[in-house]
This record gives sequence, structure tokens and C-alpha cells, in this order.
Amino acid sequence: MPAQVSKPPAPARSRRQLSPGAWGPWGPWSSCSSSCGDGVAIRTRRCLRSTEEELCTGDPRQYRLCQLQGCPSGSVPFRAMQCSLYDNKPVLGTSARYQWVPFHGAPNVCDLNCLAVGHNFYYTFGRVLDGTRCGPGSPDLCVSGRCLSVGCDGILGSGVRPDTCGPCSGGHDACLFVHRLFQGEDASSGYFGYMNVTRIPAGASHIKVTDKSRNYLALMTSDGRYVLNGDWSIAWPGQYEAAGTRLRYTRTPDGTESLEAPGPTDEDLQVMVLLQEPNPGIEYEFRLPRGHPHPGHGNSSPLRQPQPRGAGTPPPQEPPGAPVLLPQPRSSATEPPPRSPPGWAGVPAGPCGRCRTPKGRSQRIRHFCHSDFVFQGRILARRLVGQETRYEVEVTAPYRHRSPLLRREYVWVPNACGCPPLREGAEYVLMARRHINYERTLNRILLQGDGYARPWTPREERLVREAARHCPQPRPP
Repeated sequence: MPAQVSKPPAPARSRRQLSPGAWGPWGPWSSCSSSCGDGVAIRTRRCLRSTEEELCTGDPRQYRLCQLQGCPSGSVPFRAMQCSLYDNKPVLGTSARYQWVPFHGAPNVCDLNCLAVGHNFYYTFGRVLDGTRCGPGSPDLCVSGRCLSVGCDGILGSGVRPDTCGPCSGGHDACLFVHRLFQGEDASSGYFGYMNVTRIPAGASHIKVTDKSRNYLALMTSDGRYVLNGDWSIAWPGQYEAAGTRLRYTRTPDGTESLEAPGPTDEDLQVMVLLQEPNPGIEYEFRLPRGHPHPGHGNSSPLRQPQPRGAGTPPPQEPPGAPVLLPQPRSSATEPPPRSPPGWAGVPAGPCGRCRTPKGRSQRIRHFCHSDFVFQGRILARRLVGQETRYEVEVTAPYRHRSPLLRREYVWVPNACGCPPLREGAEYVLMARRHINYERTLNRILLQGDGYARPWTPREERLVREAARHCPQPRPP
């Protein structure tokens, strides 16, 4: 009997892959779900497909945050208003009546959970209306029973966030990342004062400066106006406005400081440090738009000078103190060199205006009685030190001094404007105060820009000695 030969199986019919349909255009946005405050607008689109096509992938609805004018004071919050709609209405299958207020301890934040006033139970009245905040102080909104975050494109649930360069979903390649560590010279042997750290150019964003020492960060605008910790005055931590952005300045009890700003800035900012101890390093970072014009790498030009009370010792040579480049995960901009503050290199700048010189008998008496030092002195030398002017003075005749006065002193003026105007080689009657900082690491003679500084003449000396008789005498113990 011949063997039976089986037929090969028929090839399986291949299943055709169906392509998805295509979305039609978005329709117009609806009106806002709220008449004031925050609300939600919706728009829809249709899936265009044939019978041989699958459903479109994606959401047929899109929700957008609409922010209107703030609700009038005394308005009932949106969620509370929804709960109040059920006041004095029967619930739970009984005839009991209750007053209802929002309850925020339930699991689903987008349910209308309301607490019965005076009782220890809450009831869920379905979902909250679209546009209700997910919780007190939350930036997220409820839509169709879901708590959605608002993307930087204004669309709820899009998940789009600003990138590190600032633009909404612009990509990390849209900017240059600057991240550096500034290491200046140690503030040893009594060397204190302001020193440049870096210049942050206009257009910078995501700014952060950190210092972990007893030194103080200082910030100055392009016109020479201090924003933080200028003129030897320490500011409180908090929020500040400068260069078109909001700055957040923090200082912890252990001395750690940070300065942060989202940017972008609309003018240059000069970061400085007021040295009180050796500088362990100041870390800073910011981002610039790619193609932003910025100067090449430069020195940081420390602006500090020795500040002993006694004058006559020549200052040491100052190294440039260039910053050190840290490893950078992304493309990095070259360091913009710090901008020398106004008045540097002998060029008066900034909002100085005309010098205000005290005149008249009453001004002479007031300055004399409120000064720690009144003396006749010859100006030997003048030097700009950061945002200040230091005069080397030979004391020729002391009229009043509440602490010892040396024959040669440094007299400091907290500006670089040339006010009061003092010429080298000339003699003046000077009335100044003693300046000691909080940490008692600084002791110097300070002459304010509008302080008393008059050319010495025999008549001026006589008038000054007469002014001493009008000061109130201390009471005996």
C-alpha cells in the first residue's frame, strides 16, 4: 500500500496592520469656567478616520488655564461656594439639614468633600467643578475629576516645563551654562573690604550665588547703586527687586548665604563680597541665551586694600585672583570679566550729583557735637578702593577725639565720587565718625560724603573751637 503523502499546510493569511486616523483641527476655546480668579477653558477636536482605520491616539479635549481679574475681597472661595449649594438640603436619606464647608482630608482631592458644620463627618457630593483648586495654596486645578498641573504653555496636563535656559520647551541647547568658583586672596593681616567676584550680564537667568563664610555677598547694579550689603551696611534676608527680576537673599545662622534670581535680567549686575575673613570660595552660576554677546575670560581684579588704622605702610602687591573653572555638564560660556564699579580708575560715575557741603554755624555745631574725631589734617595721598575713597592724612592739630588719634591716619569716604572734595597737599578741618563693624573686625575713621570738610584757615579754626562750647556736657555719674 503506497505511503500517503501529507500536503504542506497553507500559509497563514497575514493580518493587515491598521493605521490610526488623523485628528482634525482644534475648535475654538470655550468661555472661562469662572467669572473671576482662576478658571478653565476647553476646546475639542474630532478624529477623522475610515472604517479601516483605528482610533486616533491622543486626547480629544484640551484644557487651558484662564486667569481673570482677582475676585473682590470677601468673595466666597470657589470650593466653599460649591459646598454651600447643599446647605439646608436633605442628604443621607434623612430629613436632617446641615451647613457644609470644604473638607480637605479626603483621599480624592477632586471630589466635592464637604464637612458638616458642628459634626465630625463629611459627605462627598460628586466631583468639583472644573477649574477648582486641588487644595489650599495648590497651583494645580481639577478637570473632569483629575488634578492637573499647568504647563508653562498654559495647558493643563501637558507636562511641558521651562527648560534650564528659560524658554518653554526650548531645549537645553538654547543657552550657555556658566558655573564657576571664585577664589580670591585671603583676608589676612587685617585686610578687609569689598572685592569683585563677577559680572552677571544682562539677559542672564537661573542665577545662583553661594557663600559659606562670615563674609557678606554684595550686589550692585550697572549704575553703581547697591542692592545688597553696600556701604558697609548689612541688609536683612528677604526679597529684593533689581535688574527687572526678583532676588531672594538668604543667610543662615552658620553664615551660609545664597542669592537666587530667576531672571532674565535687563541690566548687568556686579557681584561683590565684603571680606571679614579669608575667602573659602564663592560658587556662582547663571545661564545666557546662545549667541548672547559676552566678553571673553578676564581677571576678577580684587578691589580690596589694607585697612589698618595707622597709615604709612605701603600696601602689598595684589594678585589678580582669577576664578577657577569647574567641570560643566553642558556647554559653558566663557567667564565675563567683572565690571569695574563706577569711579574705578579715577573716573567719577554713578548718581553722585553735586557735593553737599555743610555750611553755617548750626551745621558746624551739629557736626562737631556728633563726631568722634575733629582735627586739622593735611591730605598726603588719595586712592580709590572699590566703591570707596581712602585718604592718607597727616593729623596736625586734634580738636576732639573720643579714642586715640594717630599722627598719620587713613580716612575713608564711602563713595568714589570725590565728595567731599579734598585735594592732595591741602589742609582741612575734618569731622568724622569711628566705624566698627558688627564682628568688631574693622576699626576705621569714616567721613561721610556730606560730612564736614572745610579748608583750614585761622578763622575756620576759631569757629570750630567755639563750636565745642555748644555741645552738651556729659552728666557726672
